[in-house]
Amino acid sequence: MKIVESTKTTKATLLSIIILTSAIFVTAAVHSGNADNKASGTATVATAATFNNYELAGNPFNTPRFSVGTTCPNASRTCQNTEGEPAIRADKSGNFYGSSENVFCVIGGQCGGTFAWKSTDGGQHFTTLPLPDSISNGTGPVGFSPAGGDTDLAVAPQKNSQGFYNIYIASLATTPPLANVYVATSRDGGATWFNNPTGATIPVDDREWIAADGTSKVCLSYHAYGTTNNIFVDCSYDGGATFTQVANAFDNAHVAIFAGYNNVIGNLAIDPSNHVIYQVFSSIANAAELAACTISCHVHTVWVGVSIDGGKTFTDYTVYNNPNTNLDYGHQFINVSVDSAGNVYAVYSDDHNLYYSFSRTFGQSWSKAYQINKSPSSTAIFPWSAAGSAGTLDVVWYGTSFYNGVDHPDTYPSSAAWHVYFSQNLAALTPNSPWTQVAASGIIHYGGVCESGVACTGNRDLLDDFGVAASPTTGLATIIYTNDQFVNSALEPATRRNSGSYVCTQSLSNTVDCSHTDIAVQTGGSTLIQQNKHFTIAAQAFEQTNLSANGQPQPHYQVDVTNTGTVAITSVSIQVSGLPWTVAWANNYPLLSGITDTATSTSVPLGLVLTIDSVYPISFTATLADGSTETITTNAIYTLGAGLGL
Repeated sequence: MKIVESTKTTKATLLSIIILTSAIFVTAAVHSGNADNKASGTATVATAATFNNYELAGNPFNTPRFSVGTTCPNASRTCQNTEGEPAIRADKSGNFYGSSENVFCVIGGQCGGTFAWKSTDGGQHFTTLPLPDSISNGTGPVGFSPAGGDTDLAVAPQKNSQGFYNIYIASLATTPPLANVYVATSRDGGATWFNNPTGATIPVDDREWIAADGTSKVCLSYHAYGTTNNIFVDCSYDGGATFTQVANAFDNAHVAIFAGYNNVIGNLAIDPSNHVIYQVFSSIANAAELAACTISCHVHTVWVGVSIDGGKTFTDYTVYNNPNTNLDYGHQFINVSVDSAGNVYAVYSDDHNLYYSFSRTFGQSWSKAYQINKSPSSTAIFPWSAAGSAGTLDVVWYGTSFYNGVDHPDTYPSSAAWHVYFSQNLAALTPNSPWTQVAASGIIHYGGVCESGVACTGNRDLLDDFGVAASPTTGLATIIYTNDQFVNSALEPATRRNSGSYVCTQSLSNTVDCSHTDIAVQTGGSTLIQQNKHFTIAAQAFEQTNLSANGQPQPHYQVDVTNTGTVAITSVSIQVSGLPWTVAWANNYPLLSGITDTATSTSVPLGLVLTIDSVYPISFTATLADGSTETITTNAIYTLGAGLGL
């Protein structure tokens, strides 16, 4: 969304830019999944998290550099921004990257555009990067950006040849609006960017999402708003330079039900271990329901589209079908995430309460819906999640203690005070397991929160989403969110123009003029890194491929085993479907503490029949130097070699 500042008026006018809708992809692949996260049969219980909060630097009035190079927090009160609707991700080294949409279109300066930030110290500080989609990259006298709406961000799971993880920032075209999807790529840690203005194969697009795989594969999902409002997934194998592969997230059995605007889009996620792609969305339940409601259906069913062939095709599975057909899910937005063992989590709000379901079978079957929020968050909307070790999950949302059973959030009274809430579950694969819950911020908004996108007539200061990411090295969370309050403190100074006059004042608090992007960094409590065993399983992939190039398909299996204890491991045995499996290990045993070994195989036990898209139980038994043994059981899905060529 944008605000246009007309001549010398200080009150900005909100221009909406994007509508909501989307889908989710679910498919199968034999990869590690569902490792048990219990010690001695007892589920791990989280301790409540603590957070520090501060504002980022991204002032479009600060010419010529627009805050590029400014590190926050600082004592100079230069951490000022006018951005909202942010996204955040972490790379494997523990660096965080954030992006957010500029809400001001300033005459003679930055118009539209996306701001981006990087943290190299676990979220304690963020530095403003060159602007990803600005013509001048934020370093010239004037920055002009033909894109910037609905930003989303992805980070590659493997380093490129220069030793960096590719960073991708997607945003909607703003000139003209919704024409296409821009994808900005950085191959040097955010120092420089190049843009592809046609990331979407099908033009006239809305609410894009982006996810990365391998070294240089990146996939983009979006609503084809100008046609049937299908959810399409385009993939690039050259770091976003070209998007040559496109698929519909709606499979042939369901496309007639979901299309025609009877769907709300959620995010896109890729499991880097097995390359399975997931696209979540909400819609109706079946064709009979479509016949009754035609194009004004309530989207009371959560779905996921799954691809086991790298995004070429998708199969759609039901996550949760609420029998109340007058209820809607997708309240900005349905969210999907994947833990390190391949377990999948869907998080969704009905505009009142927040729920999650989990899948141990790569999206093919799902648990019941379990409520996450509790008092004082009587209302919970805008969910996002981050998964860590097997069975661990962080969830954030915007919440308020107000709920009367009559009003929807867009008509809540001015007394309704909203906060950023953070909840954590370290045994999320266990039904009815406990969640911690804390307010991770102060009050960020009062009153109604409109969720109708471009159709909003109420307050849309919080825009449509925000995010959380967990560091792969520490497990600590960093939240990026929107705040429309006039604070004007050392950690959250009010934004000023070059002239020194304020953009945000006390009288404009709780309006879009004061919307800005903040950080909440976790300083205490449990983390998503839980090592309750003496060893862990990761990067488990089970694919049908043809490595011998003889024209005959054959299986290829690979898994990483890491000694996370203090006692050496003398051997590890593997069984698939209860049958002993002979694999080749890269290193000689014993496996010392902190060391990772890789096992591979191009065959399976005699008598085991493999079927594409089938899920197989795989057990690992480690014998320790003290004579004790430990077993971890996971599920794996047999895929179509989607990881080849990454």
